Amino acid sequence: MPDLEAVRPFLEPRHLAIAHDALAFAEAEIRPLPEPADDDAGRRQARAILERLGRSGLLRHAVPAAYGGAGDAPDLRALCLIRETLAAASPLADDVFAIQCLVALPLAVAGSEEQKRRLLPRLVRGAAMAAFAMTERDAGSDVGAIASRARRDGAGWRLEGAKSLISNAGIADVYLIFAATDPGAGRRGLSLFLVAADHPGLRFAGAQVLAAAHPLGEIVLDGCRVGAEALVGEEGEGFALGMHTLDRLRATVAAAACGLAQRALDEALAHARRRRQFGRPLADFQLVQQKLARSATELAASRLLTYRAAHAADAGRERISCESAMAKLFATEAAQRAVDDAVQILGGRGVLADHPVDRLYRSVRALRIYEGTSEIQQLVIARRLLRPSD
Repeated sequence: MPDLEAVRPFLEPRHLAIAHDALAFAEAEIRPLPEPADDDAGRRQARAILERLGRSGLLRHAVPAAYGGAGDAPDLRALCLIRETLAAASPLADDVFAIQCLVALPLAVAGSEEQKRRLLPRLVRGAAMAAFAMTERDAGSDVGAIASRARRDGAGWRLEGAKSLISNAGIADVYLIFAATDPGAGRRGLSLFLVAADHPGLRFAGAQVLAAAHPLGEIVLDGCRVGAEALVGEEGEGFALGMHTLDRLRATVAAAACGLAQRALDEALAHARRRRQFGRPLADFQLVQQKLARSATELAASRLLTYRAAHAADAGRERISCESAMAKLFATEAAQRAVDDAVQILGGRGVLADHPVDRLYRSVRALRIYEGTSEIQQLVIARRLLRPSD
């Protein structure tokens, strides 16, 4: 569970109950799940996890109450508490939760009333699995390089292109797709479309297999004709909606990193106390103590940055770009160090495929890349520092 005392100044009393509910769910429903043996098993488990998340009610914190949610608006601090708890129990469960939120938030902000009422309750109940289709082979950090096109076709649109490295590709029920409606306008010419997985012209092109269990793959849009009702928000708003969403959810990526770091530290502490070398416990050796101390200190700092950013968003701050960039940058880099130190403390046990620390080691690296690499976060922070004062 997150260290609630350390971040209590950023929380309200209701958040304590949410944290306890998330922990009870993770311990009863997620932690006992076996490590998927391969990509196919990971895909099946992801669907099973979504069903369990739907029954738990935890996804309700991602959408407004009018559409099956828990409050007047998405609760970023609640999402952080949930992601931190899920990540410590199962990185795959955290991934499933995160992608539902990644689609629910822009839909709640800019979707039509029909889109919201049709899809948001299904996302919350775990009745529909979502995918956020932004990345392409030649468009990662440079979102303006998206090559997928959406051309006018009567009253609707015709989508052409391909998406790569898409979480839930092949198992999602609905895709939120970024495509250029005005290619000459760069990022200002991007728009968002909701497309069902079984819609004619949308095809799953194959899995992209990671070292850690995570459904990932490519989709192709080949003459995919959609009606005007598929457009989310206004034409040309895709980039702004995408960045608004990522600004907020980057804080939850930082929270997931805290969960991975906490699990790594817990495993390292238990092993250091139990394992004896040269006639005494590993915990007695100063170099082991140094690793434990650094991990604990950086984890505490990560949490403060994370919940500061989430609190700012929940308090109504329109932009939290710098705060969320600092949180994601520091927390994900610190989690990488914490997991690596845990592997070093466990020695050979830490690289056995059936050990939790090896699972963490295979999972943590991606956090420094997705939803904005560490280098992109540094640019966001630096540009804010160098911006002329108002």
